Amino acid sequence: MLLNSTRAVVLNSQTGKAYAVDTKRGAISVFDPQKNFISSVGVGPAPVAIAVNETTNRIYVANNGGGSVTVIDGQGNTVLATVNVGPLPYVLAVNPAINKIYVSNTFSDVITIIDGVTNSISTVKAGSADAIAVDVARERIYIAGYEDSKLLVLDGSAAVAGKVSAGVHAWGLALDEAAGTLYVSRSGNAELAMVDENSGAVTNLPTGAIPCAVAVNPATHIAYVANYGDDTVTVIDGRRRSVIAIVKVAQRPQAIVVDPNRNRIYVADTGGASITVIDGARNRVLKTLRCPKNPYALALDSNSDRLFVATLDSPLMVFGLSPAH
Repeated sequence: MLLNSTRAVVLNSQTGKAYAVDTKRGAISVFDPQKNFISSVGVGPAPVAIAVNETTNRIYVANNGGGSVTVIDGQGNTVLATVNVGPLPYVLAVNPAINKIYVSNTFSDVITIIDGVTNSISTVKAGSADAIAVDVARERIYIAGYEDSKLLVLDGSAAVAGKVSAGVHAWGLALDEAAGTLYVSRSGNAELAMVDENSGAVTNLPTGAIPCAVAVNPATHIAYVANYGDDTVTVIDGRRRSVIAIVKVAQRPQAIVVDPNRNRIYVADTGGASITVIDGARNRVLKTLRCPKNPYALALDSNSDRLFVATLDSPLMVFGLSPAH
C-alpha cells in the first residue's frame, strides 16, 4: 500500500537542519541552513526512518537492512555509534525528557529502548509495532500494531501502564499534547480513533478510504487525515470531535504536515508528482507544488519557511515557501 516510511524526513527545529534517509545508498542527506547545502552521511544498510533528540542534538537512524540504529552528532554530522537492535528495525521515536529512544522491529513483539547517554539497550514485550508516539509531558509512550486491537501504553520507565482499545488496523499516530488527545488512523476501517489521554475514552469518526498519516495544528486543535485510498483529506475539529470538511487532493496522499503559523497544510501526493497546499482557515486547496514523482515524507520549518520532501527520485528536496504558499 504505502511506498515507504513517513518518518523518512525530520527537522531539528533548534538548529534548522533537516535529515532524510537515502535508502538505496545506505546514507542520510543533511540540509544545513547556514551553508544552504545538502551533504551526505553514511549509515547502515537500507535506512528507513529517522528521529531527532533536539535536547542533545543527536540523530537516530533505523537501518532496516542492518538490524541497527546509527547515532549521529548533529553538530558535526559525524557518526558516534552503531547500536544493534535486532532484525528489521522499522520505526523509532524519542523521548527527550528522559533521553530514551524507542525502536520497533518488523515481525517482532519486542521494542528496543536505547539509553541516549550510554547507547546501551533494553527490551520490553510490546507486541508488533507499526507506529510509536511519545507524550513528553505525560511520560507516556503509545505503541500501535496494525493487527492489534489495543494500543500499548508504556510509562517513562518502560513499564506497561495500560492498554487502549483503539481497534484493529492502526497505522498512523498523532498527538495533541495540550488537548490530551491521541489520534489513531485505522486504515482498514476508514476511521479515525480519538483517544482521550486522561479518561481513555475513544471516539471513532469516519474518514476516507485507507486513512494513513495524521497531523494536528496545535494552535487550532484541528486534525488532518490523509486518505490514501480516495485522494482526500478529512478535517476534524478536535474540540467538538466531529468531521468538519473533506478536501479533495491529488493522487494517493500519504504524508501530511501542518504549518501552525500560517495555518497551511501540506500533503504529499505519493501517486503523482506534487504537494497539495490547503488553506486551514477555509479548508480548500490553495495551490499545488510540483516536485519529482512519488513524494512520500514531509517535514516543515515554519520559522524559516522551508518545506522538506523525500521522493523516490530524490532523498531530500527543499522548497522555499513564499507568502502565496
